[in-house]
Amino acid sequence: MTKKTPARWWTPIIAAALIFTGAGVAEAQPAPAEATPLAASAGCGKAPTLTSGTHTIQSSGKNRTFILRLPDNYNSSTQYRLIFGYHWRGGTAGDVDSGGTDGFNWSYYGQRRLANNTAIFVAPQGIGNGWANSGGEDVTLTDDIMRRIENDLCVDTAQRFALGFSYGGGMSYALACARATTFRAVAVYSGAQLSGCSGGTQPVAYMGIHGINDSVLNISAGRSLRDTFVRNNGCTAQSPREPAVGSRTHITTTYSGCRAGYPVVWAAFDGGHGPGPIDGGGEGWRTWTSGEVWNFFTGNTTPTPTAFRLRNESAGRCLDVTGANSANGTATVVWDCHSNANQQFTRSGQALQVLGKCLEVPTNAVPGSKSRIWDCNGGANQQWNVNDNGTITSAQGGLCLTADGTANGSAASVASCGNVSSQRWTRS
Repeated sequence: MTKKTPARWWTPIIAAALIFTGAGVAEAQPAPAEATPLAASAGCGKAPTLTSGTHTIQSSGKNRTFILRLPDNYNSSTQYRLIFGYHWRGGTAGDVDSGGTDGFNWSYYGQRRLANNTAIFVAPQGIGNGWANSGGEDVTLTDDIMRRIENDLCVDTAQRFALGFSYGGGMSYALACARATTFRAVAVYSGAQLSGCSGGTQPVAYMGIHGINDSVLNISAGRSLRDTFVRNNGCTAQSPREPAVGSRTHITTTYSGCRAGYPVVWAAFDGGHGPGPIDGGGEGWRTWTSGEVWNFFTGNTTPTPTAFRLRNESAGRCLDVTGANSANGTATVVWDCHSNANQQFTRSGQALQVLGKCLEVPTNAVPGSKSRIWDCNGGANQQWNVNDNGTITSAQGGLCLTADGTANGSAASVASCGNVSSQRWTRS
């Protein structure tokens, strides 16, 4: 019998997705009849070239592979969740995709069955069937795969998820550490710190699952991973109840006190090293783990982005991405305000994102450095403080986001803060 401590699923967060499309420097584009979906990837509305199956990609100078699984009747106008599934030590991407002996019912740890064609799934292949993540190469691989998918397919960039078992759990934890502003939530099955933890200071919705009798990766390793995000997410420290030996049950605990939108859930079960324990004994696709992870990812946790434009007081125009171009390094400008997605901002923590990218200034920016968009990496140069006085300051150096002029196409840069209208921005 399943036992749970009383808790409510985590509440929606204002997602970090600054989604820009539309106006360029030379010519303003008319607003569409309906606003572009705020978290839409660059691939939305495009005829796809990617199909389900195995694909090869160059990453960190190596040929790597991944398996892609599209929903049946994929529609380029529908924003789909994007779920990465990581295999265990000695396992393969094919094992995750196929579901092994349990077939479709256990594909992607049971998530594909439960998604019922509402998600895009991807299973990367580890080097040597593992996730050593040497020099961060497996995190980079994930970045590269995500970029390729989102430039071609329609993804809800506010709903990216990662999960994995054992070594794959360690890889999912590495992503929680290094890509907390990229992934909405991660689930770690019987994991440990095996793939590193670059960063590891930012909050992310985190679920850990571990057996109390795990003889491969002791449950103390899973507790340690969990406690990283208990701290990061501002949760109230506690020692969650765990089932008794021989009970063949599990206990799921949702931590209290966590920052809104950043829950921590811990599920301990009376069993060993496996991702699919069944209460009462056994292992297989009828496990409770797949349903609880699905509920954690999608139940009452679905992000509800609150979008806003940033209108500059001096220019009377809104922050905009040049030419609606999602390429790294594309500059931001001010332009006549419209309802296209390249002026629709959302926020999570201190990150501001657009077209699946983050607003940033160069590392070690100085007054006059131009703002731009880049792949999200959690760096200080991508963190912003939106202040009550209307200024937006870079967390890296305290410089203020500034409109360099009042005409359409005037650059946005950072400058020393002063009581000037070119540095005041209003949400609209």
